[in-house]
Amino acid sequence: MSDHSHEITPPAVETYDIKRAGSAPKILLTVGIAGIVLSFIGLCYQPWRMQFAYSWLFSSFYFFTLCVGGLFWTCLHHATDSEWSVTVRRQMENIAKVTPISLLFFLPLIIFCANDVWKWWNLHPGEDPLLDGKSGYLNHTFFWIRWFVYIVLLGWISHSLWKRSTDQDKDGAARHTLIMRKLGVGGIPAMGLCITFSAADYLMGLDYHWFSTMWGVYLFAGAAGSGMALTVLIVNWLKNQGYLQVVNDEHFHTMGKFLLAFTIFWAYIGFDQYMLTWYANIPEETSYFRLRNTETWWYFSQALVVCRFFLPFPVLLFQFIKKNKIILWVSWWILGMQILDMYVIVLPALHRTGFRPSLFDLFSFVGIGGILGWVFLTKVLGKSYLYPTRDPRLLLSLKLSN
Repeated sequence: MSDHSHEITPPAVETYDIKRAGSAPKILLTVGIAGIVLSFIGLCYQPWRMQFAYSWLFSSFYFFTLCVGGLFWTCLHHATDSEWSVTVRRQMENIAKVTPISLLFFLPLIIFCANDVWKWWNLHPGEDPLLDGKSGYLNHTFFWIRWFVYIVLLGWISHSLWKRSTDQDKDGAARHTLIMRKLGVGGIPAMGLCITFSAADYLMGLDYHWFSTMWGVYLFAGAAGSGMALTVLIVNWLKNQGYLQVVNDEHFHTMGKFLLAFTIFWAYIGFDQYMLTWYANIPEETSYFRLRNTETWWYFSQALVVCRFFLPFPVLLFQFIKKNKIILWVSWWILGMQILDMYVIVLPALHRTGFRPSLFDLFSFVGIGGILGWVFLTKVLGKSYLYPTRDPRLLLSLKLSN
């Protein structure tokens, strides 16, 4: 690719002024610290320890899916040489850059609560023949190695893409685009493997007898959809503050189409997983759905199906909605359904006889979310321009028309 950045006359460079956020950083940090402190009371008090562990797992994996979703869209942009997403790509990169921080929140579980959450953790050889057959994967050393690989690999990919992108803002060299394309092509399978194996480690590991060959794809579908929803909301928030005027209704229309695509894809994978499990009727596979059809969990499972697919699907079909403020409400809705999805995955493993609300669900959620939000605002958002100013495809993105 030749360097034709000199042909582009971009709008004025934009850098985020943290003062425009007002008291939001302080509020996020205060709420985050308070939530973590209150959560750790449960860690220190034995009768609440189990609840803390499952609530913490639910919250930490939820925010991990948002971050890794941003990484997926960043990699996809470069792998496909996308033009439309140049103006919004920096916010995808910023979300992705928080991924290694989100993985650090799994440490309290691994260090203090592994035996409480993952029942295989303290079983010895010979106690369970099924576990013995999986011991090559389910063992302490390899578990730690995988966590380390996730944080290093995803952190390296996200940082490399962000660094190359911001370096291009300085010199406009086309070589950065070529390198980012290679990183994007390699980053997609790397990200896919990391989310698949982490889903098996932290979520499927709640019941090591259970397995599903579609589990990683299911978690990926939810992460990609919620990552795009978060991008929509961040871009709109910046526009409301007077930034990112390079983003127009056509960009929101395209992002809305991806929200529709991954709403359908999530439902497709979820249905396939359920249908194949029902048809095969193998005890090691049906245990997951049997538990989540127990007592009040049945209502949560049905609500997930209806609210995650049947409600947003017809709304996102209309073109005018993708260019309307309604797209913001749909994005909030999708993020809420991702919360419900993670909750239905994790908490029934603790409360097997039905839904039992706990303040630790809230404490862990606002604690982890507050800290990650503070990191995003103060340590990531203002460290670069708000859009790639010298990307060779910027002019084409500015002229986007659906």
